[in-house]
Amino acid sequence: MIRNLPTDLSRRNTFGMKVRCARLLEFTEAADLDVLDWGVLPAPVKVIGGGSNLLFTGDFPGTLLHAAVRGVRFTDAPDGTLLLEAGAGEPFDGLCDQVARRGLWGLENLSLIPGETGGAVVQNIGAYGVEVKDVLVRVEAYDRQAAGHVTLAAADCGYGYRDSRFKREPGRFVVTGAAFRLRRDPSPQLGYRGIREALQRNGWAGDPATLTPQAVREAVIGIRREKLPDPAETGSAGSFFKNPVLPREDFDALQERERAAFGEIPHFDLGGHVKVPAAWLIDRCGLKGRRRGGAQVFPTQPLVLVNATGDAAPEDVLALEDEIIETVRQRFGICLHPEVEHIGNE
Repeated sequence: MIRNLPTDLSRRNTFGMKVRCARLLEFTEAADLDVLDWGVLPAPVKVIGGGSNLLFTGDFPGTLLHAAVRGVRFTDAPDGTLLLEAGAGEPFDGLCDQVARRGLWGLENLSLIPGETGGAVVQNIGAYGVEVKDVLVRVEAYDRQAAGHVTLAAADCGYGYRDSRFKREPGRFVVTGAAFRLRRDPSPQLGYRGIREALQRNGWAGDPATLTPQAVREAVIGIRREKLPDPAETGSAGSFFKNPVLPREDFDALQERERAAFGEIPHFDLGGHVKVPAAWLIDRCGLKGRRRGGAQVFPTQPLVLVNATGDAAPEDVLALEDEIIETVRQRFGICLHPEVEHIGNE
């Protein structure tokens, strides 16, 4: 079924921007896209999920299409793993909850990330050492270029750090579902110290074999609730900036320059490159809590920008974003790039 919905987007984006679009459609079955008359829709046509990784920079002049395809199915795979198939409109954290409750491994580190499954696949969401691409098997989508449904293996989705083929070919694919591979045998991903510390506070003695997916999920939820705003109470789009990835030689030079001021800079080795936490850079620039109009750098997690007053305008967020980028560039010589997708009257 295809439904016309009100074009007020205030409740369609977790930032709470008070904007509108020309037309808002929602489909509940993948087959609905076969009969949709694309030619009559106000252009451009943009697919959205739960609105949790978006910044509307103004009213959108085209059509927004929301995938409300639901359904979850678990099936056994010949290699002893399990396959989880989910519609694009399934809340992603709901999948994490179901998987952990069944004692299955794979999604626990991604717990409490807002949004829907389709958006998770497009964005290649990640947290605490795990990305969607690590567990994804395939994506079901409608290919507007070919005017038909396609199945894309994970290897064909062009995944990178918060990037995918779906983002690089905007407007072509409409994700309708996805399948993930899960494991029964213990396989906790504990590379991030914060998770280990949270587990220990919860009584874990240090043996990975004694952990359950639910225990790791609860630790991750505790960390996120401690540091991040509740989208139901404070508007935000989650992590606003990508963590910059530097060539090893550039990081070494940065470390040498800043050692006297900061000691060892937190980082994650990626072979010939090094990932530096954007939150650390923003914090060391003294921007934690900074305001522009109704927008603010969240006091306990500077990677997050929030609609602090509830009535922040897109211009407030954009001004704060620009200030952060320029301040970090001047102080550290590093250019931050937003993770949040900007949508408006381009």
